[in-house]
Amino acid sequence: MTIELALIAYILGSIPFGLWVGKWGYGIDIREHGSGNLGATNSFRVLGMKAGIIVTIGDILKGTVAASLPHWFSADVHPLLIGMIAVIGHMFPLFAKFKGGKAVATSAGVLLWYDPTLFLIAIACFALSLIITRYVSISSSLAGICAFVYTLFTQDVALMVVIGILVSFILYRHRQNFKRVLQKTEPKVTFKRTNKKQHG
Repeated sequence: MTIELALIAYILGSIPFGLWVGKWGYGIDIREHGSGNLGATNSFRVLGMKAGIIVTIGDILKGTVAASLPHWFSADVHPLLIGMIAVIGHMFPLFAKFKGGKAVATSAGVLLWYDPTLFLIAIACFALSLIITRYVSISSSLAGICAFVYTLFTQDVALMVVIGILVSFILYRHRQNFKRVLQKTEPKVTFKRTNKKQHG
């Protein structure tokens, strides 16, 4: 059963919402625009608010559904392990030539199922950081670090280990963003209504 659930989780994680929403809804392959990433941030930049929200919710639910599989199938396997496999599927999706997102939304989805309080803390850290820095990459990373610090005050070793691994994924996947932040070429989020502009 563990192998079957792991396979289902990987397939769930592999669903490229950013690619499909862009192609089916807008006739755009977001891999050819903006940062070229399939995640929610590039969907917001390239496709707009509505599409970005759809992609974000889809990417979160991939992690949530995957982490819930052991419960629904009464399987003796840790939900965090199955959820982590979905995150791997999100980063290396079967349906998008193994070039996917940066692990943030799907990791959050895993937390939503396993520890809703931690999910809300991570979201709050992300939102506060985004207001201050206006960098999605920095905010995503700080949210992950906040989540890991939270686990240090729990007795849940599995949570601590898995969150540590997921944060490592997030930091590694954002390494180019960090370089652009230092070079001051990373696009910032704007909270004002402006005419639609493309971000490089």
